[in-house]
Amino acid sequence: MSLSMFKDHVAVITGASSGIGYELALQLADQGAWLALAARRKEHLETLAEECRARGGRALVVPTDVAEEKQCQNLIEQTSKEYGRIDTLINNAGITIWAKFEDMQVLFPYEKIMQVNYLGSLYCTYYALPYLKQSQGRIVAISSLAGKTGVPYRSGYSATKFAMAGFFRGIRVELAQYGISVTIVYPDYVQTDTRMKAFGPDGKTLQNQPLRRGKRMITVEECSRKILLGTAKRKREVILSLRGKLAPWFNLIAPALVDRVASSAVKDVKSYFSRKSSDT
Repeated sequence: MSLSMFKDHVAVITGASSGIGYELALQLADQGAWLALAARRKEHLETLAEECRARGGRALVVPTDVAEEKQCQNLIEQTSKEYGRIDTLINNAGITIWAKFEDMQVLFPYEKIMQVNYLGSLYCTYYALPYLKQSQGRIVAISSLAGKTGVPYRSGYSATKFAMAGFFRGIRVELAQYGISVTIVYPDYVQTDTRMKAFGPDGKTLQNQPLRRGKRMITVEECSRKILLGTAKRKREVILSLRGKLAPWFNLIAPALVDRVASSAVKDVKSYFSRKSSDT
């Protein structure tokens, strides 16, 4: 990827206050991009904006809860007002649930994560479309490997990521006539706590992440680098692990095997909830 590919390139990043979104902003700033940084935590965005400017980029802070349509509209309008155009929209904001469905004590977390993960990306994309048509721009949707195959303890999260994938695959065909590319990214486990700040069975945020860091995780730096490379090349999909690439084929020829692999992949989560249960 050229070090100047994104120079003076206007990119909107949701969920920019930490994790993948934060690192994407830094790597884009290194190339001289013009950024609109969106998330709920203004103080985190301000810190990020200062670092982006120090690295040679421009940065606009727009505190945004993507679950609110009007706030998504404001994000896009403020970006256009500041920079005059939009070249790339990165739909990265997301939250999750770690719980078995049968253990859920309340159901509102399922509504909330659908609002953030799916509708939030839909709202931002809708309001950005007129500008992306003008620039023949790029749309990036940060999905998950859980958006390709169901994962135990993450059924609610998987549902939102399947919804994202279906939506963006559909509009990819619709928008091709305008020269707009749609890249869907399927990360596996990433070494960041951002997506581990999850709802538990009681609807409260878990105090600790249920999945241990390990060799199977990709670093946030490598994850972001591969996302930007795929974005630059206007790839249809960016799949960040070998099992992610193999899963669709095994789903066709050995679906029971995929279920067993998915179950074994969350053994740390099972242990976590077993400990919590014994502590109460």
